Amino acid sequence: MTPVTYTSLPNYREFSEEEMRTRAAAYYAELNRRRTVRDFSARLVPQEVIENCIRAAATAPSGANQQPWTFVAVSNPAVKSQIRVAAEKIEQKFYTETATEKWAKALAPLGTHASKPFLETAPYLIVVFAQRYGVAPDGRRIKHYYVQESVGIATGLLVAAVHNAGLVSLTYTPANMSFLNRILNRPENEKPFLILVTGYPATGASLPDINRKQLQEVAAFL
Repeated sequence: MTPVTYTSLPNYREFSEEEMRTRAAAYYAELNRRRTVRDFSARLVPQEVIENCIRAAATAPSGANQQPWTFVAVSNPAVKSQIRVAAEKIEQKFYTETATEKWAKALAPLGTHASKPFLETAPYLIVVFAQRYGVAPDGRRIKHYYVQESVGIATGLLVAAVHNAGLVSLTYTPANMSFLNRILNRPENEKPFLILVTGYPATGASLPDINRKQLQEVAAFL
């Protein structure tokens, strides 16, 4: 059994209660400004910004510290076009055949439809893959633990990091995303988890007039 090694807690900072309250309130106010956007500008974003957003996402905790995620940042117009074509084929089937009446009714307030121009317009598509298992140098499979939970946390940090950088995003999950493995040449142990469409909002971008639930609807204190 590999011996456990420890190190000191790095760079921890404690704040006074007053500063904690101020920081917690300020962070909530900042994230509460975040909105999901579907109208993107084609304005370019420096790659360094995307790199640091991914670095932030990769600080997430993970089961057994296996960090079972891969982030593929796509800016190549030809590749984005391939993704759009493949996604819209799936979306067309979803909206005309697959979606139940209840599902369609739930989506109605968001104004979604089969056409996904943002997949080409936005400067970056950050495709998040969940590594269902690892692969050792000799080809052996390595079991991964709590993959969905770990990748979900990392994706949440990514969304927050993109917002913090002054950009907007859209969490996009077509019904079947296996085409992403083919287009992006990813191995079979990686399962597409989500596409985070990332960039600047288009001039005059519009949003559905919807609200978030209040604290008492989403939390309990015992």
